[in-house]
Amino acid sequence: MAWVSFLSIIRRCWLFVGRSVYAGRNVVKTGGRLPENVRAVVDDQQRLKALSAFEGHEGEPDVDFDRLSRAVAHIFETEFALVTVVGAERQSFRACFGMGDMTGTSTETSFCAHTISLPDDDALVVLDTHQDDRFRDNSLVTTWPFIRFYAGAPIVVKGQKIGSLCVLSTTPREKVDPQMLAQLGDLAGIAAALFALKDEARVRARTAAALMREEWRHALTLEAGKVGSWVWDIRTGEIACNETFRRMYDLPETGVIVMEQVLEATHPVDRAVVEAGIAASLSDGVDYNAEARVARTGRWLTMRGRVYQRDTEGKPLIMMGASTDISESKHTAEQTRLLLRELNHRVKNTLAMIQSVARQTIRQNPDPQEFIDAFSGRLRTISEAHVLLADRDWSGVQLYEVIAAQLGPNFLSQPDHAEVVGDDIMLPADHALGLGLILHELTTNAHRYGAWSSEDGVVSISWDVKTTPVRGLALKWRERGGPEVAEKQEYGLGARLIERSLAKVLDSAVTLQFRPEGVTADVWLPLPVEAA
Repeated sequence: MAWVSFLSIIRRCWLFVGRSVYAGRNVVKTGGRLPENVRAVVDDQQRLKALSAFEGHEGEPDVDFDRLSRAVAHIFETEFALVTVVGAERQSFRACFGMGDMTGTSTETSFCAHTISLPDDDALVVLDTHQDDRFRDNSLVTTWPFIRFYAGAPIVVKGQKIGSLCVLSTTPREKVDPQMLAQLGDLAGIAAALFALKDEARVRARTAAALMREEWRHALTLEAGKVGSWVWDIRTGEIACNETFRRMYDLPETGVIVMEQVLEATHPVDRAVVEAGIAASLSDGVDYNAEARVARTGRWLTMRGRVYQRDTEGKPLIMMGASTDISESKHTAEQTRLLLRELNHRVKNTLAMIQSVARQTIRQNPDPQEFIDAFSGRLRTISEAHVLLADRDWSGVQLYEVIAAQLGPNFLSQPDHAEVVGDDIMLPADHALGLGLILHELTTNAHRYGAWSSEDGVVSISWDVKTTPVRGLALKWRERGGPEVAEKQEYGLGARLIERSLAKVLDSAVTLQFRPEGVTADVWLPLPVEAA
């Protein structure tokens, strides 16, 4: 008896040392190879395909499997119990009772690989590993945890053995109660059910996450595109819609929305079009398509919809659709139409002006080269004015820009025999074109005959904006320091163009005087009343 006690103490020491050396390791070293018949079952492609759904969760805590392993260890009174998943190269633990933080072993050393290779759903029982040629040299037997007894039942999911529920002990046994093995099989069935349920839950969670991502993507797409989506339950009249739809129609941010509210939010002038489109879609099955304004905001919306569900009698039940804000495109289209009309008007006026200038120029300059020189300058002035107006959608041109076209862009910072005084203002299109021609003729004549034909000559340009009796621009051109002006005839056609250039501007006037000290011009242009 003393000798037996001594051996027991030695054995316990080996167990303690083994636990100290191997505790905390994730994989126990391999030893031996699986028999061919076992390896064939382990590597079966159908089994591995079914197994793929349960791999990749090694080491994750699972309360259900932990409870199951504790229960079976208690039934068999063993130190260890496992819930295993047997892969082609590695056996992972879903529950590991009594083995610290181990997460798996090599499949080559797996007892459970032998369990799943048995026919039907038979359990594997090894009463003493030292007496079994299959496991005598197994590293799990020769080193920690020094397994001597094993009993395992296969876990079968979807017709495939994916692993086992097993108990292990360092003490060999002479026999196992058949009722205990029956309980082991029942618990293995429970483990299989847990695997199936947990896999289904994971699939549902992934599907739900994918649906949620898709819903978010859809919602963000609609939000970014400023699209209001809606689903109309025709029986109840209620409309399920997104926030964009509510904002479009200036509807309450919360609460139930019904079709009557949407119709009331539609501009009265456009309501009949909307109602007619809906009626045609409900009765004839055509797609609903309408454009209408919102009553409170005046913004334009385009609406598309379709009946997606009808009852057995063909009555409409559900209509779905989307609304898009097209106010900007409507405004752009209207602006384009206005610009085309304005362009057509300007082209006609410009052609008439060019014809008039060409006729007068050729009368004054019958020589071809003189005609080209004179006509080119005037044509260039008209062209530059049109470019400025086109760049600003014919909305007008700043006075400084009109002056800069004749005196150069640096006429304020680097004046060249010029004095310019006045605040910059916006000129309407006709005003800018007429004034541009006037300044062109004045500058041309000043270079040929007036102040700028002399080194000491100076031209002064100043203006004021008068408000009474009507709002208008009073611009003064004064030349000094040039040759004495003797005759008006020297200015010829230029004088006539100056006096007629504002013919298109109602109530405008140009007074041109040829004083001995220099030419003077007084220009009056009525201006639009400024918006309050």
